[in-house]
Amino acid sequence: MSKLTAEVNDRSIFKAWKSKHSADLMRKYGIIIILLLMVLVLSSISDAFLTWNNMMNVLRQVSIIGILAVGMTFIILTGGIDLSIGSLMAVSAVIAASIVQMNPDYVLLAVAAGMLASGALSGVSGTMTAKLNVAPFVATLAMMTIARGIALIYTNGRPIVIESKPFLTLGQGYIGPIPTPVVIFVSVCIIFGVLLTKTKFGRYVYAIGGNENAARISGVNVTKAKISVYVLNGLLAGLAGILLASRISSGQPNSGLGYELDAIAAVVIGGTSLFGGVGTLTGTVVGVLIIGVINNGLNLMDVSSYYQQIIKGVIIAGAVILDQRAKK
Repeated sequence: MSKLTAEVNDRSIFKAWKSKHSADLMRKYGIIIILLLMVLVLSSISDAFLTWNNMMNVLRQVSIIGILAVGMTFIILTGGIDLSIGSLMAVSAVIAASIVQMNPDYVLLAVAAGMLASGALSGVSGTMTAKLNVAPFVATLAMMTIARGIALIYTNGRPIVIESKPFLTLGQGYIGPIPTPVVIFVSVCIIFGVLLTKTKFGRYVYAIGGNENAARISGVNVTKAKISVYVLNGLLAGLAGILLASRISSGQPNSGLGYELDAIAAVVIGGTSLFGGVGTLTGTVVGVLIIGVINNGLNLMDVSSYYQQIIKGVIIAGAVILDQRAKK
């Protein structure tokens, strides 16, 4: 009888260990497992999915959203949100386009001017949030309208055609076999990944999102750090707007519409908490890839664009729910 009891206990311990081990794996790698499962399913459905050209196409498509999502990760980690990045993209795009239209060789000036304008406007949002205690949702909602108005006034509501070949290579060119936007996206991920995980500033970002009052008592200059995060986010939004303008060969005052929602979705899918203090850039990159794979897979299956919206929403919600349950 004692042997039977011992055997039952051993089995119970093994099941408990196995359950805990599985839960740990899902908590750490659940979102990556979801991405791999999606890749396997789509590759079995379409032979074209795993081809080199299609993979590069997916990466090119997600690079702009990915750059936006990197900046949004910093914002959400501090417990904030930014609804203005789509409009900031438009401001950056039209400013850069107008400069290269006057002189096709002024590419660096165009890029710098567009990014600085976007960063400055985002800094205003950060100042409203950090110094005036305006809710991030309200501050960036106001900036979304202001920045869109600036883009429309600047262009008189008309697109600015870009013919500068050096500028167009930013969004349409290649570095070796890799599209230029993909190289830029990877570079942004590396630079900001180091900034978030290896610097004092990155620790401040997590501290503010975890407990702002505790961070302030610990000596963190919360106001300065918050404004800096918004400025960095604006610079990345400006870069994304420039890449989009280069890709479509024009600076459109209405460009960037809805891009903020995809960026927020990618960050949340990647496991970053909307309450701040929890999340990683690695998770954000995986979230960006999931959105790209969903879009590409549905296109390859010739799914109607009307149904794509519903399917994408359901998949995004399911991925988030699974990831949250795994963490619990």
